[in-house]
Amino acid sequence: DVLDAEESVEMAKASQLLEPPEASARALLDDMLALAEQHRGAADAKALALIDWIRRHQCEAVAIGGAKRRKKKSWTGDRILVFTEYGDTKRYLQRLLSAALDGTELADARIMQFHGAMGDEQREEVRRAFNSPPDEHPVRILLATDAAREGVNLQGHCADLFHYDVPWNPARMEQRNGRIDRTLQPADEVRCHYFLYPDRAEDLVLEKLVEKVDTIQRELGSLSAVLMDRMADVMDDGIDQQTPPRLDAAEDVRGLRETVGTELEGQRKEMAKLRKEIEQCGTILNRSRNVMEFDSALLRDAIDVGLELAGAEGLRETQEDETKVWTVPELPGAWQRTLDTLRPPQQRDEPFWEWRKKAPQPVLFGPPPRMNSALVHLHLEHPFVKRILGRFLAQGFSAQDLSRVTVVRNRHDALVRVLAFGRLSLFGPGATRLHDELISVAARWVEGKGELRPFAEDADRKAIERLEQILAESPGLDEIGQTTKDQVRDAAPRLFGELWPHIREEADAKAHDAKQKLEGRGRTEADALTQILEVQRQAIEDELTDRAQLPLDFPQWHRQQREQYEQDKKHMQRRRESIAKELETEPEQIEASYKVLRTRLEPVGLVVLWPATRG
Repeated sequence: DVLDAEESVEMAKASQLLEPPEASARALLDDMLALAEQHRGAADAKALALIDWIRRHQCEAVAIGGAKRRKKKSWTGDRILVFTEYGDTKRYLQRLLSAALDGTELADARIMQFHGAMGDEQREEVRRAFNSPPDEHPVRILLATDAAREGVNLQGHCADLFHYDVPWNPARMEQRNGRIDRTLQPADEVRCHYFLYPDRAEDLVLEKLVEKVDTIQRELGSLSAVLMDRMADVMDDGIDQQTPPRLDAAEDVRGLRETVGTELEGQRKEMAKLRKEIEQCGTILNRSRNVMEFDSALLRDAIDVGLELAGAEGLRETQEDETKVWTVPELPGAWQRTLDTLRPPQQRDEPFWEWRKKAPQPVLFGPPPRMNSALVHLHLEHPFVKRILGRFLAQGFSAQDLSRVTVVRNRHDALVRVLAFGRLSLFGPGATRLHDELISVAARWVEGKGELRPFAEDADRKAIERLEQILAESPGLDEIGQTTKDQVRDAAPRLFGELWPHIREEADAKAHDAKQKLEGRGRTEADALTQILEVQRQAIEDELTDRAQLPLDFPQWHRQQREQYEQDKKHMQRRRESIAKELETEPEQIEASYKVLRTRLEPVGLVVLWPATRG
């Protein structure tokens, strides 16, 4: 059929409307791309709110988008931690904040980042910098992904945390807050900030979620984990108009009674077991205190003596921020590696030789008052302390620079007491030191009244018990006169000779008791290893039995699966054979390692307790 001319024209126009020319489509796409490029770096409302907070609380000169900067470009000491959910968001914020901070004091050093791709050394460097005093490091803003939500303490000088992206799991949100809301937080108040769009459904849910998390943590105690899991399940379904009522339903405690009751019943048994373990630990702690009689004042005295033997001065007491601290004196070059443990941390780009020129930090004998304090806690396991104490433990009198005889004032007794000491050591295979013990005997000394009789009076044993206290008190008492010193020095060989047989007798009893305990420990550990190996062997036997019943000819078995099965089977068979050999040899070797092959008793020295009332 021939179409009418007017109808043909109308059809052509309609065709143009339905299918625009290629040039028009390209122009529209170019306009859209240009618009996107124009606003690529634009700050969204959350970023603007964050920058405004930084301007009001940290630096007045912070500005964005060509805004006029204020003249005051210095920064306050406040620090903030900004959490983002995604790495792209973190990079966007870093670029945006860098532009906003440009022109302020030390702008390039104010922002640091913490993310999952960092190595352990980098993480530790960031953590140390962020917790250091504000006058020592310029960082003020830490941008972090969820890699920092666990296991990182960031509360040293930060009391403000911002959730730029919010995880809908309330437990993860609490983990983030816990980076600064924790022990050793110096601020009285910790503030966790959330961004809120009042008219957006998601943010209405966020507001309710924040309120509920606060209520759960404050009021529900052990029920909080159950409720948070239920709320997380609600959020997994997405957010819509029904989300708020579903959150309310998840918070209904009545529906959780049966679940929580079952859970708490199991927890009661665990709590009872935990309380018993805590009591046992308390008993062990008390016993350790009685045996060690550790006191920080005695440790300082031992360090001072060790420094004197090394040809240096003792620790010098000083004050730092109302905290009593001590400075370490200069020591010979052989001590430099040990002193490295007392220096400030080496910076990433700091040359080693420049870092080693730094003086050791002040030390103290208790926990530092705050995180990243420029103080070093000296304890028994610190390398500096171990090197000094090692002089007494290993070298002993071999260098002939320690006195074997000493006389000290005693204000607890009106009579002269003599204490003699020997060192009992038990050695096993390969000269392994299995036991070390100080043997002590005490006796009253009356000049010209015959041989000493150890432990003839209760006061003799009390003198040994009070020795540490007496040694700590003696520097504050009157000096021992020269006549008394000469008298003790002349009588020392005879006094020690009379007490040495009693030390041997005491050492024999102690050695017998120690050998029995060591043999018992060897049997216990051998039995425990035997039990472990038997359990492993039985588990392998059960697994091999189960695998033997598998239908290997089943059609779906793949060749690679069959090969893997055969390899696993051979491995388990080899392990079963090795366990049989280990059962024959390993327990016996453990028992043998606790067998005492040599006993050694060395003379240590003599202490004379001279009454404070006598000249």
